[in-house]
Amino acid sequence: MPLDPDYDLFALVAEAGSLSAAARAIGISPAMASKRLARLEQRLGVRLVHRTTRRLVLTPAGAQFRDDLIPVRAAVREAEARIAGETAAPAGRLTVSAPTSFGRLHLAPHLGSFLRAYPAVALRIDLDDGFVDLASAGVDVAIRIAPSVRPPLVGHRLATSRRVLCAAPRYLAERGVPTSIDALAAHRLLAADGQMPWRLVAPGTAATIDRPSAVATNSSEMVRELALDGAGIALRSIWDVGDLLAEGRLVRVLVPWEGSTDSAVHAVHLPAPRVRPAVAAFVDFMQSRIDPDGWALPPAAVPDRSAPPPHPA
Repeated sequence: MPLDPDYDLFALVAEAGSLSAAARAIGISPAMASKRLARLEQRLGVRLVHRTTRRLVLTPAGAQFRDDLIPVRAAVREAEARIAGETAAPAGRLTVSAPTSFGRLHLAPHLGSFLRAYPAVALRIDLDDGFVDLASAGVDVAIRIAPSVRPPLVGHRLATSRRVLCAAPRYLAERGVPTSIDALAAHRLLAADGQMPWRLVAPGTAATIDRPSAVATNSSEMVRELALDGAGIALRSIWDVGDLLAEGRLVRVLVPWEGSTDSAVHAVHLPAPRVRPAVAAFVDFMQSRIDPDGWALPPAAVPDRSAPPPHPA
């Protein structure tokens, strides 16, 4: 049975933040949309949105109702697809969220192939360096770079994610090359919000570095650009800076120290009795495009494992 049309209207309003945009999406006038929204609020006995001159803002009750509707609407769409016999072919809207750098470097080059393979999928890509709430953001698949995937999310490991300390030759020429973990105290360190502390490992030892970034930023790409410009030392993933290390534009420091080895690239989605074909197709596609062993260091940047690591004090 189709979902109450007023529920669909409210969900569109919540997604767009605009009554007129929601009205256009379903082919009614803004006045009619406003009337139906007011009718829904009256029926539920609660205000769902605050109306301002510029946009609509969800009330706490409205935000909760939106979150509750997400799995309900998904289940209805899935039921309709099963009845129509459409479950075999991936189709419909698919929203994917990924970190900015990873999306640009390792999603974008493959998306044309994905769309050619699945032309009925309407793809949206959102790039965000924060951990997006899949339910509230309406995201079907997110790329997460983390040690593990916490329930209730379902995770599919795509690859390991090695991280190394690196800096531009210009910075090292000006500030000197650190020769021990303790020496980092005299250097400018670069990290995006949430990327500190650094948990570093070397054969037989480990260390934690927890210092404010020399430049505060919410952008991981900004950290890479700052490091390239000689602003400090950064802990970066090989998938992000491997080419720069190969070209000598960045140089590894404190070899053989690396970021903790449990970090990995995952594709995650919300749990469901049956995963939508478009979601399953995208996860399978990315698994076919990414080497599960991760990205290799260029030969010039491979550490000498025979040398003992400098131990932290």
